[in-house]
Amino acid sequence: MCSTGTNAELLQETPSDPALVLELKTRRPPSLEGRAGCETWSVDFSPDGAWFAWSMGHGIVWVVAWPLDSEDGQNGETDREDKSFSCGHPVWGLAFGPRPPKSAAAAQPSKPSSKGNSSLLLATGLENGVIKIWNVLTGDAVFDLHGHEGVVRDLVFPQNGTLTLISTSRDKTLRIWDLAQKGKKVQVLSGHKDWISCCCVSSDCSMIASVGRFDRMVCLWSLRSYTFIRNLAGGIRKTLYLLSSCDFSPDGALLATAAFSGSSWWIDLWDPYTAQKLATLVDYFEDYGQNQISAVQFSPNGLHLAMVTDDRALRIWEPGQKGMEMQTKVDRDANGLCCKYHPQGGVVATGTRDGHVRFWKAPRTVPSLCHLCRSILRHSVSTHQMEPLPLPKRILQYLTYRDIPPKTCLKTCCSSDDEDWEG
Repeated sequence: MCSTGTNAELLQETPSDPALVLELKTRRPPSLEGRAGCETWSVDFSPDGAWFAWSMGHGIVWVVAWPLDSEDGQNGETDREDKSFSCGHPVWGLAFGPRPPKSAAAAQPSKPSSKGNSSLLLATGLENGVIKIWNVLTGDAVFDLHGHEGVVRDLVFPQNGTLTLISTSRDKTLRIWDLAQKGKKVQVLSGHKDWISCCCVSSDCSMIASVGRFDRMVCLWSLRSYTFIRNLAGGIRKTLYLLSSCDFSPDGALLATAAFSGSSWWIDLWDPYTAQKLATLVDYFEDYGQNQISAVQFSPNGLHLAMVTDDRALRIWEPGQKGMEMQTKVDRDANGLCCKYHPQGGVVATGTRDGHVRFWKAPRTVPSLCHLCRSILRHSVSTHQMEPLPLPKRILQYLTYRDIPPKTCLKTCCSSDDEDWEG
């Protein structure tokens, strides 16, 4: 069921952090504040950046026009009112689709068009294993997808313009749905031994990556043949740790995975073609058990990596640098769960445990000519194809991301901490 209206049910807070653009807070009875079911597990921007959606708790998904003060579409051509989708069960994952190929998305005007939005879909993954598909413009529930036997934790539309939807679940499987067939044609990928936390798709739509929270597997799958490729394993941790998130770089040449233990969190950067771990960003803490990293995402231009951690609402790192490009104030009550870049960059949205959403200013760095050339080349050329080329070693290292320092620590690394790593 869908309803429309204004921001009457939302509170726009005055920013308390210089990097904070605004915060949207959900109005709910005091008896429900802070209770399970209020969480914003997922947020997303539409492919053209004209809509923003978040799971605001208690089975409700709110969709608003972006930017929030936009007056586009008030001439009657496009319905730009806020929309509320009642899903009936807690929403854990959501995604807009279909997503046009990268070249088409780059050429797409930022001003929304009614014709483009008429086919915009929103997929919502529910706690009971059902996936509901909605038409954003009309607010209609199009159909439901049944098959998962656990919480649908993540949803992704490949960036190829098709009506393909990839879902991950606590039932240990990934499913690839053909929405053109209303989900009647589905591929099931099995191999994880426990809950799957997250999945992502490479920019050329050839690979899917998925991370298992408890089985600590980073699996690569072929989106073309629906087969298992490999499990990425780089070294052995003596201590117990959990995997939480993953994301491909926009050129598909890097895969970032996030994990945490009782005393630290870290991000590994992998070459998905060779299974080599290229670099690690790690942070250590004195407070045991307060060090979770919940989400990571590359910026649209691939220069930066955004992350949500327990001690700060948002950090943004440029791979290879020793410090953060941007980070919010220390806040142990940030309660962050997820993050998403706007398709044009400049803004990152984060969702919290209390069902709120914050929008942050992100660095707008102009990519160098070298970075642009590498991104274009690596979008279509794998590492195996790069390595035989008669190029100077320094250039080849840059093109294959071997120039990133292998380990970056945000805090003083004690010898006892380093001993937790093998391999």
